[in-house]
Amino acid sequence: MSNKSLAILGIVAAVMVILAAILSSVSDGPRKGAAGPAYLVQGLDPADVGKIVVGSGDDVVTLRRSGKSFAVAEKANYPADMKQINELIQKCVDIKTAGSVHTSNPANHADLEVTEEKSRSVVKFFTPDPNSKLITGVVVGKNIEAGQGAYVRLLPEDNVYVTTESPWIRDQATDYIDQDLITVKREDINSVTVNPEGEAYTLKAGEGEAVSMENIPAGKKLKSSDAGSALRALTDLRFDDVAKTVGGLAFNSQYVCRLNDSRVYTLSIAQKDEKTYVVCEAAFTGKRPTEIGKTESQDDLKKKEALLFAYDEAAAFTAGHKGWIYEIPEWKAKNLTMKLSDLLEDVEQPKDPNEITPPVEVKAKEAADPNAVKIEVSDADSVSEPNTPKAVDPNAAKP
Repeated sequence: MSNKSLAILGIVAAVMVILAAILSSVSDGPRKGAAGPAYLVQGLDPADVGKIVVGSGDDVVTLRRSGKSFAVAEKANYPADMKQINELIQKCVDIKTAGSVHTSNPANHADLEVTEEKSRSVVKFFTPDPNSKLITGVVVGKNIEAGQGAYVRLLPEDNVYVTTESPWIRDQATDYIDQDLITVKREDINSVTVNPEGEAYTLKAGEGEAVSMENIPAGKKLKSSDAGSALRALTDLRFDDVAKTVGGLAFNSQYVCRLNDSRVYTLSIAQKDEKTYVVCEAAFTGKRPTEIGKTESQDDLKKKEALLFAYDEAAAFTAGHKGWIYEIPEWKAKNLTMKLSDLLEDVEQPKDPNEITPPVEVKAKEAADPNAVKIEVSDADSVSEPNTPKAVDPNAAKP
């Protein structure tokens, strides 16, 4: 081998040493001795994550990948809210450490509350099932004595760092579910029919906040405030919990909301142990537009577009909520199950204009002014003095 070749090999070897040194300085987390703030979690690719576990022990939330989205295992694999999933990942990768390693000794973990048992929050990222393996994770311990940071540990390492801010991780299963069930606009409501285990009735939406009802019994009138609450029950309906099965339910009540765009939402309602459950579906009762003519006006095109949107929305709603039982808040349940008697009140009878109101008798003593000064005159004073001159009448004729 020539000297020139040896020189080239020497240069290549030197370059490899430099590259190795650079690569060794890059890791999945801050290295001991690093100066200045650094991100705790580095190199995490969300596409590689097949499962996320929040919490530890028996109190965990398992978010398992299902296609392009995730599902909440503890809620019978109910679809997770991808906005919350992305926010969880972002919170973890945004954690910044204040500087170098605080400690690497596992004996200090319990005091700093960075063990999984004592921690405030634990988040683990795994590869997909089966044969799922830990990619990385974060254990959030107690807050530091002074400042806004907290002690954190990057899994599976023993190194503990101090963060610049204290991370807050949502740890309830419902935190990762979109709890908005139905949201309609008041002006889009045409009518609602309520059948709370008894006499059914229909409320018709009018202009503004007006509500009307047909066939109101004689002598009764509609309570406008309560009727409005019943009509608007689906303007912002959220649920507290969700399940596939709940034993002992009888769906004896019903609430039907008809919209102006031909969508109809139907809720079957059951009550048990002071809780209210609903199953729901939507249907499009109008005629679905099939053809769009080239000569149609913009107004006609917008109307057809709105009908197509309503048709697709109804189909997607039913497909997404079929087979699920939702527990709803009691104050919302009240608006969905109002009885007819709760919406009616007696009509005030008009007064007879010919009716004569008898005068009120007032006794003389009671009518007297209590603040008036009373002057008592004796009988002696009431007798005229015989020598007292009489008053002269100015009109009297002179003798």
